[in-house]
Amino acid sequence: MPIKTFSSAVFGIEASTITVEVNISSGVRYHIVGLPDNAVRESLLRIESAVNTSQYKMPRQKIVVNLAPADIRKEGSSYDLAIALGILHASNQLPSTEVSRFVILGELALDGSVLPVKGSLPIAISARKAGFRGVILPLANAREAAIVNDLEVYGVSSLAEVIDFFAGVKVLEPTVINTRDDFLKGLNNSQIDFADVKGQENIKRALEIAAAGGHNAILVGPPGSGKTMLARRLPSILPPLSLVEALDTTKIHSVAGKLKATDALMSVRPFRAPHHTISDVALVGGGSYPQPGEISLAHNGVLFLDELPEFKRSVLEVMRQPLEERKVTISRSKMTVDFPASFMLIASMNPCPCGFYNHPEKDCTCPRGMVQKYLSKVSGPLLDRIDLHVEVTPVKFTDLTADRPMESSAQIRERVVEARAIQAERFKNSDGIFCNAQMTTRLLREHCSINQEGQALLKKTMERLGLSARAYDRILKVARTVADLAGSANIEVEHLAEAIHYRNLDRSGWGG
Repeated sequence: MPIKTFSSAVFGIEASTITVEVNISSGVRYHIVGLPDNAVRESLLRIESAVNTSQYKMPRQKIVVNLAPADIRKEGSSYDLAIALGILHASNQLPSTEVSRFVILGELALDGSVLPVKGSLPIAISARKAGFRGVILPLANAREAAIVNDLEVYGVSSLAEVIDFFAGVKVLEPTVINTRDDFLKGLNNSQIDFADVKGQENIKRALEIAAAGGHNAILVGPPGSGKTMLARRLPSILPPLSLVEALDTTKIHSVAGKLKATDALMSVRPFRAPHHTISDVALVGGGSYPQPGEISLAHNGVLFLDELPEFKRSVLEVMRQPLEERKVTISRSKMTVDFPASFMLIASMNPCPCGFYNHPEKDCTCPRGMVQKYLSKVSGPLLDRIDLHVEVTPVKFTDLTADRPMESSAQIRERVVEARAIQAERFKNSDGIFCNAQMTTRLLREHCSINQEGQALLKKTMERLGLSARAYDRILKVARTVADLAGSANIEVEHLAEAIHYRNLDRSGWGG
């Protein structure tokens, strides 16, 4: 009679229960079916060594292991532990009936130790929904899964330990964490602060606006002007993660295997800064078995692209749709998965190949036309999707040596949080809209009306700069954020003028 144990498979950021059926009959070969990949096929060799090392016997009979549903591709080594327990149960070496009440996952080493796996959090969520008593998984993944309430989570370090648990020889203590306390403890753990940045008040203002409205921004300036330093401090002024946002973000990092053994729930917004040699698949996600890319790992946080023109054109262009839809869909012949990708894009670049175009003290050595050619590496449609174009100038010596205290991230964050609270009230009846940058055309008409003086200013700007309809929308969204920071119910001319000021790269004279 076939014996059943249960494991789980992750598709996208959701998990599905996998039934592991084991049947032992007369014969001499081992078989594993149910669309296994090479890592799953090789599991029986790992299991045989682990079972023998744990002082049990691998049956010398025909063993058939079926992973159901059989029409779903199974990948990875996380089924090892469930298969091993199924074989021991089917061969009457483990008579426990409790095995079927747990979702079991873990990779087995040849000495019987249990190695970490990916996706523990979505697997634990799926196990609770399916009504399982608990989850047995590697000790390194226990804290990650333990944030799911009403589920027993047991972290184990060896196959022998699991066998003793089910045999009643050993009592395992479930991993228990206080999710809310653990989350609140890490909310303000940022190690960097805007107080460290001397001068650059206008850039700090631009990043404050970006944070308050969730806007994308690009910083353009010479080497050493502080672009990267400023960008890396942006997460410190973003509103703290909510518990729901933290859970969504943690799920993605769990699937990607990016969580440490000491981590439970992510409490700091992610900051991802991939190198410019990254491929388009690594950026947006994908592969034979779709995995989240950098834009999904930056979900609810910041994606920083340093030296934007150095990225391959194809890599930058694949971001256009995710920037609009805030998710990325990966389609393969047998599956389609969606990864969330609601991130703030912060990019930086030099104004020209030598880096000194528009520099107040140094001369640009680039040949005529080279500046425009360099800037054209970034396509107009992508720039259209970036709300704030900020010119960064070198810090003056007097600012660098000034003793006056700089405004801290905590002070800036207070204003950002107040502006976000206004937006939360504004969009409380709009599903999936949380900040000004996410406004649809209908919401734009409803919340971004301007007076005649403002319309005249915007018309003149559109004609002079040749702005697109998308750039027009972006200006209104930024102006709405500036008004929110000022506590104004209406968009005034000064708010509109500041928003227009942040369209540097749309100016026909900029860049030669």
